[in-house]
Amino acid sequence: MLAKIKSYALDGLNGYSVDVEVDINSGLPGYELVGLASTATKESKERVRSAIKNSGYQYPAKRITVNLAPADTKKEGPMFDLAIATGILAATGQIENRAYKDFVMIGELSLDGKLRQVNGIMPILISAMQGGCRKFILPEGNAREASYIDGIEVYALSGLAEAVEFLNGAEYAAVETSDYVASCERHGYGVDFADVKGQTVAKRAMEIAVAGGHNALMIGPPGAGKTMLAKCVPTIMPEMTFEEAIEVTKVHSVAGILDAGVGIVTTRPFRTPHHTTTVPALIGGGAKAKPGEVSLANHGVLFLDEMPEYSRHALETLRQPLEDRKVTVSRVQSTVEYPANFMLIASMNPCPCGNFGSKNQICRCTPTQIHNYVSKLSGPLMDRIDLQIEVDNISYDELRGMQKAESSAQIKERINRVRAVQRERFKDDGIFTNAEMGSRELGKYCKIDQNCERLLSKAFEKLNLSARGTTRILKVARTIADIEGCEDILPAHIAEAIQYRGLDRKYN
Repeated sequence: MLAKIKSYALDGLNGYSVDVEVDINSGLPGYELVGLASTATKESKERVRSAIKNSGYQYPAKRITVNLAPADTKKEGPMFDLAIATGILAATGQIENRAYKDFVMIGELSLDGKLRQVNGIMPILISAMQGGCRKFILPEGNAREASYIDGIEVYALSGLAEAVEFLNGAEYAAVETSDYVASCERHGYGVDFADVKGQTVAKRAMEIAVAGGHNALMIGPPGAGKTMLAKCVPTIMPEMTFEEAIEVTKVHSVAGILDAGVGIVTTRPFRTPHHTTTVPALIGGGAKAKPGEVSLANHGVLFLDEMPEYSRHALETLRQPLEDRKVTVSRVQSTVEYPANFMLIASMNPCPCGNFGSKNQICRCTPTQIHNYVSKLSGPLMDRIDLQIEVDNISYDELRGMQKAESSAQIKERINRVRAVQRERFKDDGIFTNAEMGSRELGKYCKIDQNCERLLSKAFEKLNLSARGTTRILKVARTIADIEGCEDILPAHIAEAIQYRGLDRKYN
């Protein structure tokens, strides 16, 4: 007898339909799985057999053939276990109700018949819904993640026995849809700009960076507060919209780092990979083309502490995602595209000893050592960093002073206002922040007068700026003008934007 069960698989962030066909015939007992299955998928044979028996059902002593169609597409992981087990039970008449044909079934089986949660449920459900599917049977552990998708009927069950009872007519309640706004956690980050002593210029630069979505690099001696400033950046970023949360959750779900108890990412990611990280870990890749740190930081912050310590090859791979805000991972088995719309915040010492340019410490490095250290960051990469901020050590009075600075909440209020201005400005352009402007938007929204032109021309010649570096100054100046509430870019805005080119000014 033949039974067909509908399931789904993942290709990057896109799901595709898989028909699990189970055929049971008389003959020598055996089990054959075809359809270009991976090793983990082929191992379903023993999981399914034990799960069926331990759930109180009969495993047929016949020849079993399982086909995963389409047969020319690689099938990864154990997510087809439930569909295969259901197909065997349906083909042997142990599931009498043919309503199983209306459901998409996804889940890994343990040997005792329990259903284990699987990765990538949210992108699978969204793709299946777009493909016309509306009813799903999933593991109980994936219920919270599935509850944020409206317009579908999801039954989250604990094991194979419950699934069979449900398909045979037992009543089970569908998962209730969760409200994203009610689920958002308004918790503290543990850090606040009010706790950052001194560093007025650096805090101003961080506000500009977040307001316009710009990348930033902090240069300064050890202990100046660069890391703390970076950790404070998420506290002043606007709250994620539901669309952004869904996109971030899809990536985290595929990567297997999503908190199943929450089911959705409600706070902006802050990723801090170690400087020994590899290119596949940073950009994405491996045998299964998994998302890397640039994608896990999507709609959040990627913080590279001590940037020159990262391998030159790894840093150069950042150039394309910084420009395109997406990354394409190509492997022998697949080519997938992941979002990479992140803010790059980096820090570095100005020299090997860290004290070059410090007002308190003496630098013992030779000019050659300083040049070699800074030159680890290539010109094309630096062109993609809008703000280069010098951060020096603070005085004892600033460190021990009791005066409180502006809080993150106060800064965030201004940033929300500036972001609202940008949304209104770019509502017909398909972008959201000043940092995303292309040449067309620059010509439209960054017109400057002759005084600004002369100032920008001098900076272009003196700092030996590239065309990209010059446009970055214009974008930052546009953001500064927005913060000041000015419709036009003024010379003061251009001058401040030029001041945030620390490496260009100091090392050229």
